[in-house]
Amino acid sequence: MNPADKEIPRAQLCPDSPDSPDTPQARASAAATAPGPRRLWTLLAVSAAQLLVVLDGTIVNIALPSAQSALGLSDASRQWAVTAYALAFGGLLLIGGRISGALGHRRTFLIGLIGFAAASALGGAAVNPEMLFGARALQGAFAAVLAPAGLSLLTITFSEPGERGRAFGVFAAVGAAGSAVGLVAGGLLTEYASWRWCLYVNVPVALFAVLGAAFVPRDRPVRGAGGRLDVAGALLSAGGFAAIVYAFNEAEPRGWDAPLVLTLLLAGALLLVAFAAVEVRAPQPLLPMRVLLDRARAGAFVAITLLFVAMFGFYLFMSYYTQTVLGYSPVQAGLTLIVNAVAALVGATLVAGRLHGRVAPAALILPGLLAAAAGMFVLTRLTAQSTHVLPAYLLPALILTGLGLGCVMPPTASLATAGMRPQDIGAAAAAYNASQQLGAALGTALLNTVAASAAAAHLASRADATPTAASVHGYAVALTVAFGILVAAACVTAPLIVRGRRPAVRP
Repeated sequence: MNPADKEIPRAQLCPDSPDSPDTPQARASAAATAPGPRRLWTLLAVSAAQLLVVLDGTIVNIALPSAQSALGLSDASRQWAVTAYALAFGGLLLIGGRISGALGHRRTFLIGLIGFAAASALGGAAVNPEMLFGARALQGAFAAVLAPAGLSLLTITFSEPGERGRAFGVFAAVGAAGSAVGLVAGGLLTEYASWRWCLYVNVPVALFAVLGAAFVPRDRPVRGAGGRLDVAGALLSAGGFAAIVYAFNEAEPRGWDAPLVLTLLLAGALLLVAFAAVEVRAPQPLLPMRVLLDRARAGAFVAITLLFVAMFGFYLFMSYYTQTVLGYSPVQAGLTLIVNAVAALVGATLVAGRLHGRVAPAALILPGLLAAAAGMFVLTRLTAQSTHVLPAYLLPALILTGLGLGCVMPPTASLATAGMRPQDIGAAAAAYNASQQLGAALGTALLNTVAASAAAAHLASRADATPTAASVHGYAVALTVAFGILVAAACVTAPLIVRGRRPAVRP
């Protein structure tokens, strides 16, 4: 027998299922036997990369007015500093997952880090709008490679249930806090340094992650993940995701009934339907349908998508409400969200991290969704006449939504990749990240449209209504919708994940 084909314990193939049969491809999980210090470096490097990916979704928002003034961006084009990143990231995630399996997760992780740092430096040095937009698109492209590789490395490195729970808790806490950190960092850097440092700051963080990745155990390219690229699937998935993300972004300024938005949504839906049809027949599909057909894994995707729909609308309204109604500066508004980040850290590490493997994922995901819903509900009681807003409304809402986010992210990230064959881990990690991206883009556009429409209707129907009262009413209506989305997420997710603790390994 070839030594490479010797059997290894199932724990290395599927950490959550210790008794499964092995396959030769399980050599890709050899990192699970790495010494403790190397596993720690893996966690630090992957967490730093996760911070980069999430932080860059929000940090540029605060810096955009200064960048617009410095580079002469028009009002019509300035959105591309944000949209270019989102389109490239969301559109290329599935391809990034395939690359991660074909080249090896560690090698792909390093390529993503170095490329992301270079693109960030290019954006910080931009001398015209085209250079900035191009750099942001490159950031998104390298993030699409980096995110699946990082989650895959975490999956194959941590096998023992206690360590796995803590690792995914830290990873999820960084992801949950990243958006708030981005708003705070963007405000501080823009106010006290320059908008360019909102991009330059990525370089030292990426270099730290590169140094940490030098200690990450080597993994090999997964057998069966290479070969010919599913070109049709790659083009259809990239086009479909990009069209839908762009439609969500355009729905905010144009409205959901705008011809461009409707055309993009229809085109995106048709492309994704065609993508699914191609993947069923492809010999080496970009996204094997077995990744999506497991009940528990599908429940994890539904839960994280709908959670991000609600939470990104929540972050948007917290930013607007604290600045336009309460009169906070951008830095003060960002610092207020730190409460949410700390609560997410507690939920992810002290609750979800410690309970991982001891309770079923449903026991964390469902209460987490309902806790976040309760936080949204608190804010629906806000009016323009409300007093003691910070202690009576904002703090309870920030704490509850943070705890909910922290409790949902670790078990959904674990479910998304648990029980996968080695050649499918990259695709599962990419699908999980794509769910987050679509949820974030939809939540920002959908809930902002609801808020604007409700505010306009309130102003038109009440002769004594003030613009501030109308805005607060709009926020309350939108957060009521977010509350309903989270309750619906719990109802839809429950039957998918409550019957079993872990996805089964599919042969």
